[in-house]
Amino acid sequence: MENGIAEYSSFIKEIKNLIYHRQYEAMKHVNTELLQLYWEIGGEIERQQRERGWGNSVVEVLAKELQKEFPDVQGFSARNLWLMRRFYVEYSQDQSSPFLDSVSAHPFLHPLGAEMQLAPLPPLLVEIGWKKNVVIMQKCKDPKEREFYIRMTKRYGWTKNVLINNIENKAFEKYLSNQTNFDEAVPEEYRLQAKLAVKDDYNFGFIELGIEHSEAKLEAGIINNIRAFLLEMGGDFSFIGNQYHLDAAGDDWFIDLLLFHRRLRCLIAIELKTGEFLPEYAGKMQFYLSALDELVKLPDENPSIGIVICKNKKRTRVEYALRASKMPIGVATYSYYDSLPDELSSLLPSPDAIATIIQGMSDEA
Repeated sequence: MENGIAEYSSFIKEIKNLIYHRQYEAMKHVNTELLQLYWEIGGEIERQQRERGWGNSVVEVLAKELQKEFPDVQGFSARNLWLMRRFYVEYSQDQSSPFLDSVSAHPFLHPLGAEMQLAPLPPLLVEIGWKKNVVIMQKCKDPKEREFYIRMTKRYGWTKNVLINNIENKAFEKYLSNQTNFDEAVPEEYRLQAKLAVKDDYNFGFIELGIEHSEAKLEAGIINNIRAFLLEMGGDFSFIGNQYHLDAAGDDWFIDLLLFHRRLRCLIAIELKTGEFLPEYAGKMQFYLSALDELVKLPDENPSIGIVICKNKKRTRVEYALRASKMPIGVATYSYYDSLPDELSSLLPSPDAIATIIQGMSDEA
């Protein structure tokens, strides 16, 4: 009797999973067709304006006619039609770009587009919805920056609000400029997520501190504003404790902050320094990570990661300090500004290097 009930429950679960899967596939197909429709409308508006010399009023007239013909269908406002035209124009300019990928993998994407002699819809754009494409198109001008956010949105399921937050926090620039040894010290299956979890600079503007302040006051300010701190860290962190005690070989050690990253499923040790980064900080962090993995980490968790957050750092010194480390460590700075400083912008890789990094992201995915 019990076996029969278990088999029946398993059968019900399989059918439910099948329905969820097919619903998801149907939703993806609808999204693909909607993107294709908007692409073709935008392309046809651009072509007619170019070939017939029609002015901007054609869009206003078209919007009224479409809304009259399809009163129950949203998305045909004049503003949205202009976005469709821009969508087509901006992404059809350079079909040789690696950003656009090959259209052969999606043969159903442009049946009408071929008849209209329009450029094919780049498959990469189909990976996310229309509203997220609009956000990226409006807020990002560089093709590689756009590709970064499209791939990250697809891979990690970013909502529209999360996407906007990452763009406004300059996740692209900070991802390219951060200093870690994760390429060598983090397993490949979660290396990319680990890189996204560590910024190069943290904005602690939510803490009221004077220019001269101690590490104890910095830590107290973080603890008193723990919610704002966790949001600044990235949203996937949970707080475990401060001055976290480790008993290693009979000696007492205390980690400034210990967090847990839900997506990485690993402990995150943070050391706070109010001065410049020194090489010995990496050695001490390596000791902490070894102790955490031996004494605290659970069997199903990934190896611990360390972040040393300093007031400032010399990038060459950080590179030397991390080069020989076998434990995953990142070195970041903290400050009180809201935008990316000029000196950080100047440290971004060359366009060719950025292309290589993003292609690596695609291959890893």
